[in-house]
Amino acid sequence: MDPELFRRTADIAADYLTSLPERPVRWGATLDELRSALGVALGDGRQPALQVIEELVAAADPGLVGTQSPRYFGFVIGGGLDAAIAADWLTSVWDQNAAGYPGGPSAAVAEEIACGWLLDILGLPADAGVGLTTGCQMAHFTCLAAARHRALAEAGWDVEADGLFGAPPLRVLVGEKAHTTVFAALRMLGLGSRRVELVPADDQGRMRVFELERILSSGEGPAIVVAQVGEVNTGAIDAVPAIARLAREHNAWCHVDGAFGLWAAASPRLRGLVEGVAEADSWATDAHKWLNVPYDSGVAIVRDRAAHAAAMNSFAGAEYIPQPQHDERYEAEWVPEFSRRARGFPIYAALRELGRGGVAELVERCCDCARLMAEELARDSRATVLNDVVLNQVLVRFVSDGANVTDGVIDGVQREGTCWMSGTTWDGEPAMRISVSNWRTAEDDIRRSAEAILAQVGSAAKSSA
Repeated sequence: MDPELFRRTADIAADYLTSLPERPVRWGATLDELRSALGVALGDGRQPALQVIEELVAAADPGLVGTQSPRYFGFVIGGGLDAAIAADWLTSVWDQNAAGYPGGPSAAVAEEIACGWLLDILGLPADAGVGLTTGCQMAHFTCLAAARHRALAEAGWDVEADGLFGAPPLRVLVGEKAHTTVFAALRMLGLGSRRVELVPADDQGRMRVFELERILSSGEGPAIVVAQVGEVNTGAIDAVPAIARLAREHNAWCHVDGAFGLWAAASPRLRGLVEGVAEADSWATDAHKWLNVPYDSGVAIVRDRAAHAAAMNSFAGAEYIPQPQHDERYEAEWVPEFSRRARGFPIYAALRELGRGGVAELVERCCDCARLMAEELARDSRATVLNDVVLNQVLVRFVSDGANVTDGVIDGVQREGTCWMSGTTWDGEPAMRISVSNWRTAEDDIRRSAEAILAQVGSAAKSSA
């Protein structure tokens, strides 16, 4: 073991984080340049570990996107809290196999405690099953697998034992603005994406409840309804209490995609936006979004613990693994993976660093910054804010002399480097999508970014002329 390697790596990491306030948010190398820098010949002999790290940093640095920057507004990506990053380093150093208690008792207990805290902060049933997954897509997979288990079990079919061949048809109803990860999870579960029944949405992307009632009533058989708390472009929130009530009336399972919006429940000021969300049957969210934990931090929550464990448990038949003797946590009972990293440590550390008040302040500040961004951009007559800024999302379109120049503005902003945000399509036309999710973002970052965005409108207009 080379202590100098780890000291030097820590210095490199600290220097990188310190550089974020002024570092360009964009990447600075082409694909060919990165392939050339990283694509060295693999030698036959060993290389000194410190040399490997130094050369990796030099080659990779130009291709890094400043997702930790306070002015990164793309794809609802949060930064990393100091305690969460440090705990994530230790997670790799400790290298516990968080499949079950015997692979790392401390990992199991830290995850157990962190999961309890999450349920409390999010206002969800204290006795729900919780699994920490790689991200929200696998959290959807986990929750929908539990839904599939119970729906088919109630129809007299054991899907875990007998698969889907010959199983009763299972209806899945989602809003037409549902996120792509929901459809990916359905594909992986063998439920298909083409068979999904799409429910029309309003101009903000919210599922129309009366349309859901109509479509639910038009068919029969076991069903799953997927609601959304935080549409990825607008931040809009479905009327989950009404949707959950309809689902119960039709003996359907109600799942909530709350990838980022579910964190509104942590804020006393914003909690009313998600009032009644706890009436659903399952919930998926991401700790790497508004909790600002490094990646590998999805959260799957299921009210019916028995259905959750039945769909996921990997330990049945594994004779070489000691079975639980008391009530110790076996993490692989709740997630798709068997061998996996100890995801509970960074989440535990983040929640300890912030506390309830800190989580609420982080969420509220991001929402305040999003509203400020909308106000700053709307001062320019060429900018039109397209959404009601209810959470941390701003959807804006730029028009100059009758031409939609949004794509040009986005391209110019990304190249200039002050900030970074992505484009999207809304109502069939290009729009800019701004997501404020980083604990480092302050009002000065918003004003600086808005100025940089508006500075690109004129250039984009000239290019399109």
